[in-house]
Amino acid sequence: MTLDNKIILITGASGALGTITAQVFTDAQATLVVTGRKQENLPQLDGDHHTHACDLTDEQQCAQLIEDVVTRYGRIDGLLNIAGGFAMGPKVHELKSQQFEHMFSMNFTSTFNTCRSVLAQMNQQGHGNIVNVAARAALQGKAKMAPYCIAKSAVVTLTESMAAEHQHDDININCILPGTIDTPTNRADMPDADHSTWVPCADLANTMLFLCSPQARAINGAVIPVYGKS
Repeated sequence: MTLDNKIILITGASGALGTITAQVFTDAQATLVVTGRKQENLPQLDGDHHTHACDLTDEQQCAQLIEDVVTRYGRIDGLLNIAGGFAMGPKVHELKSQQFEHMFSMNFTSTFNTCRSVLAQMNQQGHGNIVNVAARAALQGKAKMAPYCIAKSAVVTLTESMAAEHQHDDININCILPGTIDTPTNRADMPDADHSTWVPCADLANTMLFLCSPQARAINGAVIPVYGKS
C-alpha cells in the first residue's frame, strides 16, 4: 500500500508508536512532517521530510505549525494525532485539579487544537484524512484513571462530531482504540504481564495507514478497536 507522496502530519512522533508509525508511512512513500515537544527527540528521517518542535496544547504554536507545513508543502493530506500520555492517579476525591488538567490537556486539548487548525486547511483544499488515537479506556471508566478515561472519551466524541460535520466534504475523520500497546515503557512498567497479548506498534501504524489510503474512502466517523489478543 502506497500513499504517493501524500503530506502526512504526525504528532507525538518522539514516542514509540510515533517513531514506528513514521517509518511505516515513510515506507509507504508518504512525505512526513513529524512533531513533538523537543526537536532533539524526534526521529531523523531521510528524504524530503520535516521535523518541527511544537507544544500542541498551545493554540498559537499549533496554528503556526499548520501554517508552516502549508507554506512548505502547499497542503496537508493527512493528520495522525498520536500525541498523548498516561499516568495512574489517585481516586477522584483525592485528585488535584492540576493533575486532571494536565492529563486532559495532553490527551484532548492537543488533539482538539491540531484538528481545528488542520480542518481549516483541509476545507480549503477540499480533501483530507484525520486519524485520532483514543484508547480502549475511552469506553469505560476505570479506578484511578478518571482523567485519562475522560480525556480519551472526549477524543472519541470529538472525532464523531467532526466526521458528521464534514461527511460531504471529502474529509474522512476516524479514531482508533488501542488496547495496551507493546512499548519499552509499558514493558518496564509491567514486567510480569503477558506481552504477547499486547498490540504491536506496527499493527496500529498499519491500521492508520489503511485509514489514510484510498481503500478507506468509505470509512468516516468510525471508532475502531485495536485490542491485540487481550
